[in-house]
This record gives sequence, C-alpha cells and structure tokens, in this order.
Amino acid sequence: MEAGNVSENRCEVKSVSHTIRNRLVMLAFLALLFSATSACTRPNDQPPPTEDRIVNQNADQTTPPRSDSEPGNSPVEETTESATFGAGCYWCVEAVFQQLEGVVSVESGFSGGTVENPTYKEVCTGTTGHAEVCQITFRPEVISFEQLLEVFWKTHDPTTRDRQGHDVGTQYRSAIFYHNENQKRLAEEYKQKLDQSGAFSGPIVTQIVPFEKFYKAEDYHQNYFRDNPEQSYCRAVIGPKVEKFQKVFADKLKEK
Repeated sequence: MEAGNVSENRCEVKSVSHTIRNRLVMLAFLALLFSATSACTRPNDQPPPTEDRIVNQNADQTTPPRSDSEPGNSPVEETTESATFGAGCYWCVEAVFQQLEGVVSVESGFSGGTVENPTYKEVCTGTTGHAEVCQITFRPEVISFEQLLEVFWKTHDPTTRDRQGHDVGTQYRSAIFYHNENQKRLAEEYKQKLDQSGAFSGPIVTQIVPFEKFYKAEDYHQNYFRDNPEQSYCRAVIGPKVEKFQKVFADKLKEK
C-alpha cells in the first residue's frame, strides 16, 4: 500500500472516531438535560381538588419552589404570608386585591362561623356565623401587611355594621382575621389612628379577631369579576369600585 493511501485511511478513521465521540457527548448532554427537566414538577401540573378545601394556614409559610430559569438551574424559593379580610361581598374584595403587585393569589370563602364546610346558600341565611372573606397570599418583600390594610380600609365602608351598600347581613360584616400577633397589633393601631383622625363620619366597627379556619367557596365564586365582567352586579357594583381603586392605588398595581 502506498504511503498516500495509508495517510488517507488514517484520516478517515480519525474523522469517524471524532464523529462518534461528538455524538456520544451530545447524547450524554441530552440525557442529562431530560433528566433535570423531568425532575422539576410544578404544583400547577397537579389536578385541581374536586371538593371544597379547608385551609388552616399560619401567617408565615413558604410556597413550593418555582423557577423561571433554564432547566437544570436551582429553583428560587419565595416566602409568602396570608391575610384574611372580610369587607362585604367577596366578589368585590377579590377583584381589588388580585390587581396588587406582590399578591400571589386570592381565594373567596368563609371564616368566623360555627358550621363545618358551609355552602354559599347556608352562609346566606345568616345562621352559620361566617363572614364572606378573601384569603390573600402575598409576598411581604413586595407588599407589606400595612399596605394591604390601607387598601382594605379605603375600598369599603368600615362604619356600617353587617352591611355594605345593598348587601345586608352578618356575612357582609367588616372583619380582619389576624394570623399572628404582629398582624393583630398593626390592625388595631391602624384602626385607632383612623378613628382619631376622623377619616370616616362614624366609628369603625371592623372586627379584629384571630383566624381559625378558612372554607373555600364553590368554584363558580372564584375569579368572579374576571370571568363575568358583563354580569349585572359586576357592571353596576364591582366595575365602578375597581375603577376607583385603580386610580387611587395606581402605583401598586401589577403590570398588565
């Protein structure tokens, strides 16, 4: 065999070996990437519950890890807290707090009663002792509990006992269900300052009581204003309220 042919054969063998090595490296990388991606299961991938849930939450909790980075990178944990407010119809309260930057989620439901797992119809009778409330999960490094209190008191009338506009009954009472002593202190101090300032024409009747249980309302009550903007109550009551809120708290709204 001539020297030229030997050199060409060696080049061919070397080229094939180099190609095989590159393919093996690529396959190993893809396997590693697939493994890392498969291991990151988001909470939202789980099927939703089919029954009403009872939520007993402490003020300090940590949400499941969430990562918006490339697959394989370490997820970042976000610390969240809970606030529970009653300010009349929970459709109105939900529509307001959902728009605040730093609010992770808002659920409509019931607190402060004596009946286990109440339905909306049962609460409407006024015999269960529950108030319509919103359970708000928020990121305290973005929006503080004091700022939530400001929104709470500026978006409803805390001087009317068991009533907000045409909605009348104990279920529509103004109430703060505090999750810890710090929330209690802040709520009581804020209430006292408002009373002393004469911000309202009458004394504030908002209840400040410890949080015990939250019962999530039926699914059709969740995201009500978002899903039913043309419904008569939404157009006549919630819509104008939201518009006023957006003007007053424009600097605290989420970017659209």
